[in-house]
Amino acid sequence: MAKPSPSPHKPRRKAKQAAMASGTFAASSFGPVETMTRVPTFPLAALLWPARGSVSQWELLPLILMAVGLFRWAAGLWGYSGFEKPPMFGDYEAQRHWMEITTHLPISQWYFHDLQWWGLDYPPLTAYHSWLCGKIGALIDPSWFALFSSRGSHDPTLKIFMRATVIVSEYLIYIPAVVIFVRRYSRLSGVATWSASLALVAILMQPATTLIDHVHFQYNTVMLGFVVASMSSMLAGRDLWAAVFFVAALGFKQMALYYAFSVFAYLLGSCLFPRLRLSHLMAIAAITVVSFAILILPLVMGALVDASRGIDALPDIDGPRPPLPLFPWLADYLDTEGSYYLVVEQLVQMVHRIFPFARGLFEDKVANFWCALNVVIKIKKYPAALLQRAALLATLASIIPPNLVLFFRPRKDLLPLAFAATAWGFFLFSYQVHEKSVLLPLTPMTLLLAGSHGLNKTTRAWVGFANILGCWTMFPLLRRVDLSMPYAVLTLLWAYLLGLPPTSLSLYFHDGGNTWTQWATLFIHGGFYLLMAFWHVLVQFVAPPPDKPDLWVVANVGVGAAGFALCYLWCLGRLMMQADILPRSWFAAKKDKVKAQ
Repeated sequence: MAKPSPSPHKPRRKAKQAAMASGTFAASSFGPVETMTRVPTFPLAALLWPARGSVSQWELLPLILMAVGLFRWAAGLWGYSGFEKPPMFGDYEAQRHWMEITTHLPISQWYFHDLQWWGLDYPPLTAYHSWLCGKIGALIDPSWFALFSSRGSHDPTLKIFMRATVIVSEYLIYIPAVVIFVRRYSRLSGVATWSASLALVAILMQPATTLIDHVHFQYNTVMLGFVVASMSSMLAGRDLWAAVFFVAALGFKQMALYYAFSVFAYLLGSCLFPRLRLSHLMAIAAITVVSFAILILPLVMGALVDASRGIDALPDIDGPRPPLPLFPWLADYLDTEGSYYLVVEQLVQMVHRIFPFARGLFEDKVANFWCALNVVIKIKKYPAALLQRAALLATLASIIPPNLVLFFRPRKDLLPLAFAATAWGFFLFSYQVHEKSVLLPLTPMTLLLAGSHGLNKTTRAWVGFANILGCWTMFPLLRRVDLSMPYAVLTLLWAYLLGLPPTSLSLYFHDGGNTWTQWATLFIHGGFYLLMAFWHVLVQFVAPPPDKPDLWVVANVGVGAAGFALCYLWCLGRLMMQADILPRSWFAAKKDKVKAQ
């Protein structure tokens, strides 16, 4: 009697699926094994525990978005940058002022108007966004954006409107991008829906973005949302949309250049490996050029239309026009009376405002390599040209390795790690870094929580360490504008929800992992956490020496730069292991060898 042929149907692994759905996370190849239990392993999991089986994702997502929205609005009840702090009144005034000038001045004057008072220094999409917000606000109360007379306004109703513009912009761009990315990335990584929901909450509750955008006041999440949308499009195989979204990110904030090499490496690599797709490459190049053209078209057309109406971009200057910034020699080859010269003038002025090379290697103290080095060697005394070349070489040396990996192995699962390592390299070594730029490496690194084993203890430990350290390095900025309380509340709340120090040390001890690795990680992270806590005690109770008034800030810079360098090395090492360039675990390989013997 012939044996029956085996059924092609494979029964589901019910036990494994039930464990994952109930908050269990599989063992990670890149870290110690997470114990498989049917109990929540950290407070955020416990908070959402009742929804793990009885609530569908379509019911859970609106609840998450409502809770996140209320959390952001509550964070906005605190003060903001520059509140009652003349003469410049901080970033809040800068954003309000851009709404003022874009709604009252001809477009040809936007990048030239009164540059001493928060002159516009972001790309055109920020200007268009300011124009739209200003137009809507003027319908409510025109005095909020009255030219000149509204400067330094602290109208409480205006504050409500300004806070609302941040939340609405975020819910239109950033939050949809993160939701779609988490869904696609978790499916790609084989992560259960409930675990992906936990990761989504952790990402949207990230304290650094909340502190800077919703407390201090900025619109960074619009740019970050376009970047996440670009990454999400890459996950979906929609490379043309990825290019469009990334151009939009660059068009909103020039800091998106931190990711440019990774976008270029992945898109080019995907067109060359495993087979050449020349037509696809040409399509990506064409859509990128067209997107940039559309981005600057209103500025170009506005300059021509204003010129035809006799409106001068420099109305306060009599006599000959000043030479073009950055490229003064161009005037020798161009007809300064021609209409096309006005377009060149607009574009050159925009580039000059966006890339302030004249400000030097760094302005304020920031936790990167150059500012830390300046404590030991006063490098700002060296010629600007030499410092620019040094920053360029150091930045290239740090970003080339992760992007070579992404170029030769353009795999979708490598995107967050490559983006994070590249952004860390830029933050540590590039020219003119601001302390708030730490949001750029933190965003893709935090997205790792949605990937394979993203909620295991090893990944949570490193992602949490980077975020807590990032918030800590921004404390001097927040303290100057009286925002110490929201810093403490939001940072400690996020640490508690994810089971991070200083609220818990449990994620450094777990079964199934290498004891030496656990103790090494605890020693490194614990040392930094202790230094951060001790530093806060010094700042609060000990005055710095009179001859060194910035001593505590300088200490913050040194510790922060060292910690960020570790985050860069961790992201780069894990990227190379996940790409199978380095062995995934030396200890695992040794254990396999022992078993084989």
